[in-house]
Amino acid sequence: MSDTAHAQSLTAPQMSVQRSSSSLASECTHVYDPASERPEGVHTNSQLHEGEGQSAIPEDKKEEPLENAEDDWMHDPENPRNWPARKKWTMIAIVALYTFVTPLASSMMAPALELIAEHFGINSPTITSMTLSIFLLTFAVGPLILGPMSEMYGRTWIMHICNLLFIAFNLGCAFAPTAGALIGFRLLSGFVGSAPIACGGGTISDMFSERDRASAMAVYSLGPLIGPVVGPIAGGFVAQSIGFKYVFIIIVGLSSVAAIIGIPFLRETYHPVIRLRRARLAADPEKAAEAHPHLIQEHGSKIHRLWTDLSRPFILLTRSFVCFLLSAYMALMYGIYYLMFATFPTLFIGVYGFSVGASGLAYIGLGIGFALSTIFGASFADKVYRSLSDRNGGVGKPEYRIPALIFGSFFVPVGVFWYGWSAQAQIHWIMPIIGTGIFGFGMMATFLPIQLYLVDTFTYAASALAAASVFRSMLGFAFPLFGEQMFAALGYGGGNSLLAGLAIVFGIPFPVWLWFYGERVRERSSLAR
Repeated sequence: MSDTAHAQSLTAPQMSVQRSSSSLASECTHVYDPASERPEGVHTNSQLHEGEGQSAIPEDKKEEPLENAEDDWMHDPENPRNWPARKKWTMIAIVALYTFVTPLASSMMAPALELIAEHFGINSPTITSMTLSIFLLTFAVGPLILGPMSEMYGRTWIMHICNLLFIAFNLGCAFAPTAGALIGFRLLSGFVGSAPIACGGGTISDMFSERDRASAMAVYSLGPLIGPVVGPIAGGFVAQSIGFKYVFIIIVGLSSVAAIIGIPFLRETYHPVIRLRRARLAADPEKAAEAHPHLIQEHGSKIHRLWTDLSRPFILLTRSFVCFLLSAYMALMYGIYYLMFATFPTLFIGVYGFSVGASGLAYIGLGIGFALSTIFGASFADKVYRSLSDRNGGVGKPEYRIPALIFGSFFVPVGVFWYGWSAQAQIHWIMPIIGTGIFGFGMMATFLPIQLYLVDTFTYAASALAAASVFRSMLGFAFPLFGEQMFAALGYGGGNSLLAGLAIVFGIPFPVWLWFYGERVRERSSLAR
């Protein structure tokens, strides 16, 4: 039977919209093949061109082949997977801009913490740190709500509307009359600022298949890491020269530029929303419903989508040992990362005598580490994955991401030890900055393989990424709150030795165990593919 005839047989009027997915699956001969990311019997690899294929991170790997069987979506020119490369990378550039601005806002005020404490009369170091880290509390929760909303209304407008609200809340931060008002506006701006994190990874996966998504994912992952580094470099000089409120005004300006570029040029990429919009604009809506029974059944209920996407990350964290430990390791590194942000002003202004403006330059080490890791680490990870896949007959496995993870995990404790003990000894200021650069290299080198392993392993890959995101942002919020007290009790050397020890315990034995036993664990798990 031809592809067209088979699609017509699946879209006959007698197929009810209310039919369960299991009954439809029993009638559909298309079975998901994870090795090739296609339903068997529909399109062979030779028939797919460039980026064609299924989503890298759909909300449901089991249901997508059934939806694609309802029409010839794989070859549809409106499918973002089939867009020209130029259009895809234009979308990535816009999403990367959104994804860069909001994490930049999370830390741009860090060098000005002492000025903010003096302006508002804050005497508690915990409250001072909270003005910085409270952003991450709602930044962690936001994707759980905004992610499913993007599946109801589309990724594009969620990012646009949240960006406009982000502008408003940062104006509130700039003109906040009290410390409480500043904390409140930071809390709100963190929530709406999480929209690019909630939607960005999905947007990338909408356009790229497994075989060519690593570079796009690396560009996307760089924004949340490099943004918090670039922010303090500029923020220190801005706060010192014209006042800390202009830190927020500059953020407003950057977000406005993103809106001016993004609103007219960013296009919707989420497949079900594109197809539902097209079906609802059809001349005969009832006929469209008959043509797309499974698509409308799975995506028509907003409450269903919201509940499903809210619950899945917590199910993965509590029922998957692998997801929990990988997420915990990411969270630990993110916590250390933001702890450095909160303590840099004390170290480099108080100990090394930097001015407020010059203290922002201390963050350059992290930025260089991230940049080098993006250039060399991502290339190394791709080469290892391809080499191991070729040895396995061209079929990749999630475990082929692990060598790159092990490689990166050695740099994390080395960098933290180096930073802590050079600061403790108060040797030349370049030495702790070099330590942060080594840590930044290891952090970026581990982030990418962990994210790709989660995507490759779990049926609900978007939920696995959301689980990791929530976990890491929570620790990013919590760590700066006790950082000053810990370093006061243990010193920079002892405190960072404790953190480096945790990085060794979480980061080295577990990936080695995963390399040897990961496939066996996946075979027994109902959550894995």
